[in-house]
Amino acid sequence: MRILLLSLVIGITTFSLSAQKKVEWVSTTEVSQWEIQKGLTTLPVLGKPDAIILSDKPLQTIEGFGACFNELGWTSLNSLGTSDRESILKELFAPGVGGNFTICRMPVAANDFARDWYSYNETEGDFEMKNFSISNDLQTLVPFIKNAKQYNPALKIWASPWSPPSWMKWNKHYACASTSADMDKKFQNGLDKTKQGKEGANQFIQKDEYFKAYALYFSKFIKAYRDQGINISAVMPQNEFNSCQIFPSCTWTSAGLAKFIGSYLGPALDKEKVQIMFGTMERPNIALVDTIINDPLAGKYIKGIGFQWAGKKAIADAHQKYPNMRLYQSEQECGDGKNDWKYCSYAWTLMKHYLDNGANAYMYWNLSLDKDGFSRWGWRQNSLVSVDLMKKTFVYNFEYYLLKHVSHFVMPGARLLDTNGVNSNMLAFVNPDKSIVVVVRNDEKAAKKINLKIGEIAINPLLKADSFNTFVVK
Repeated sequence: MRILLLSLVIGITTFSLSAQKKVEWVSTTEVSQWEIQKGLTTLPVLGKPDAIILSDKPLQTIEGFGACFNELGWTSLNSLGTSDRESILKELFAPGVGGNFTICRMPVAANDFARDWYSYNETEGDFEMKNFSISNDLQTLVPFIKNAKQYNPALKIWASPWSPPSWMKWNKHYACASTSADMDKKFQNGLDKTKQGKEGANQFIQKDEYFKAYALYFSKFIKAYRDQGINISAVMPQNEFNSCQIFPSCTWTSAGLAKFIGSYLGPALDKEKVQIMFGTMERPNIALVDTIINDPLAGKYIKGIGFQWAGKKAIADAHQKYPNMRLYQSEQECGDGKNDWKYCSYAWTLMKHYLDNGANAYMYWNLSLDKDGFSRWGWRQNSLVSVDLMKKTFVYNFEYYLLKHVSHFVMPGARLLDTNGVNSNMLAFVNPDKSIVVVVRNDEKAAKKINLKIGEIAINPLLKADSFNTFVVK
């Protein structure tokens, strides 16, 4: 027994002298965000771990993390002084600084967080797109994206429309649903109730000349942005194609989208070398995906699928049925504008669900809003940054720090890692440089000691109550 104990002591001493490494550790709680913790080192594996990081079993590749460029994001940031605005954009986009965002979404013309409705061509019957113009975007979205790309020139941008030009829809209106009469007049859309659309029906006019014109509209959008030095990497043909909304929206059937993609949009974007992803999927119905993927014409153009909101219940099926298909979480659920810790905790469950079920990229929604968080059509939502327009001040909200706990450390090209053990409230990754990143949530009301096994070493931190923690082992 004495010899065994002596051998154990010698082994631990040898480990301490030759293999012990410092571990980078950052924690966030409701009262203290992004707190650097010091003194944590790797240890020999002793006892039964609470969780094992399976570094020899990498899963899907991670393309990156980001959010969406919306007009009200730019107007809120632009209300600040130049130095504050630039410090925020540097924090969000500059590699190695803060959020480290590498992939973002943008709308094709107006969405619900635009200043008001617009499209790139509201001239009815202009099938040749002679009056196509992105002049509105030159005031907002273009400078917004250009500013971000100053800090990260490699930033990837993908795009989706909320509504086609209003004249391409049978109701000749940007919205699908009417606002209620008792709604504040500034939020009303003026759509007659007899012209409302509905889920499961095509609101886009299903005629050849309209399909051709709309495909040309996409091509001109891509070229116009390319002329501004902004390359669009991919498009999704319709945001939430099942949702009939009071703001810019357009319902499609999956068969209608298949026809548009297979015979019109696919060939047009092939010429521009821009990929098409199906989405965005906001329903828990994998059959809608199957219709597109298995269509003999449309299917060959689909290079990925975007999921958001209730679509989260379909991503697991899609990952299982189409294991080689690129999957995006295309829009995080937006909250109620309170930006509170409770919703931040919920956002963690969303992130974990999507990544655990095959997502290659994760996108937040509003980068920035004024502190009240209202859309043009009266929907109050959360944002990464809140701006007080009167005081010209800003704050980073809890959900920014949560996203940063992952995005700051997990590089494009990283692989998700599987874990097992009694503690599963975590995400783990291996970066291209072989560093291991583990993000752990302690959702209990008391501090908790955990024992994590990573390969041949372990870490044994004491997690603060109700906290998020990131550990990096290089």
